[in-house]
Amino acid sequence: MSRIRADKIWKNGKLVDWDDARVHVMSHALHYGTSWFEGIRCYQTKRGSEIFRLPEHVKRLFDSCKIYRTEIPFSWDEISEGILETIRANRFRECYIRPLVIRGYGSIGVNPLGAPVEVFLMVWEWGKYLGDEALEKGVDVRTSSWLRAAPNTFPSMAKAGGNYLNGGLIKMEAAVEGFAEGVAMDVNGYVSEGSGENIFLVHQGRVVTPPVGASILSGITRDSAITLLQERGVEVVQEQVPREMLYLADEIFFTGTAAEVTPVRSVDRIDVGSGSRGPITRQLQEDFFAYVRGEVPDRHGWMTAVYQSAGVPTP
Repeated sequence: MSRIRADKIWKNGKLVDWDDARVHVMSHALHYGTSWFEGIRCYQTKRGSEIFRLPEHVKRLFDSCKIYRTEIPFSWDEISEGILETIRANRFRECYIRPLVIRGYGSIGVNPLGAPVEVFLMVWEWGKYLGDEALEKGVDVRTSSWLRAAPNTFPSMAKAGGNYLNGGLIKMEAAVEGFAEGVAMDVNGYVSEGSGENIFLVHQGRVVTPPVGASILSGITRDSAITLLQERGVEVVQEQVPREMLYLADEIFFTGTAAEVTPVRSVDRIDVGSGSRGPITRQLQEDFFAYVRGEVPDRHGWMTAVYQSAGVPTP
C-alpha cells in the first residue's frame, strides 16, 4: 500500500506543509477520543473536478460537534471554502477529503470543555476502500461478535473518533479470520451496519436497510442510494433486519463514501443469492457511478465544482 501523502493541509485556517500539521501529545483527543470527522470524495467528472454532496457532509460535521457541545471556530462557509482551497493547493483532480475537528491541548481531565478546538482539512489520493475487484466480485463478510453501541451510550448520529474504536474491533476480528468486513448487530440483536459502511439487503422483491435507530451512522451515500433506487421504481424500506435475513437475502451491498456501492457475496461463508453481484446492486452501481462521474446531469445538485466554484450552497 502506498503511503498517504499530499503537499498541503489546512490547519486552523492556514495552509501548512504536510509534515507541519502537528498536534501536541497532550491534546485531549489523543487521550479521550474527542474528535469528529468526515469522509468526502472529489471525483474527476466529465465537467471537471467535483465534490460529492459537500454541503451535506459539512452540515453533518457541524451536527456531530454540536452533539458533543463542541463549537467549530470557523463558519460553515469557511470550512467549505477551505476544502476547495486545500484541493486546489494540492492540484488534485480526484481525491479523498478528511475534515477533522479535535479537542486540543488545554486540559487533561475527562471534561473536554476547557480544551481548545482545532480544525484540519486533509486531502489525498485514495482508491477503492475494499479493493477494485470488490466492486464487481463482491466481498466476503462475517457477522461480528461485537455489537454496536446502545443508543444511550455513544450517539451513533455523531461521526466521532471515539465511536470508531468499536468499528476497529469489528474490522480486526473480520480481517484476522480472512473476511473483508464484519457486520455488527445492535444491542437488540438486529442488523446494524459494517465497521464503516451502511448495509442494504434485497429480500422478497424489496430493498431493506436498517433504520437510524439501529445504532447506525446516517450515511450520506446511504441517502443517495435510497434516492437512486426509488427513481428506478424500487421499493426501499427502513426497518429492523433480523440477523438470519442476511442468509436469506437475494442481494446485499454496502454503501459509504469510502466503500461507494460494494456488493457482498457471502455472509459467514453462506453465499448471498447466487454468490455474485445481483441485478439491483449492478443497476445501482451503474447509476451511482454515472452520477459521480458526470455522465448524467446533476439533477439533485449533489456536485460542487472545485476549480470553477462560485461558492457552496447551503443544504
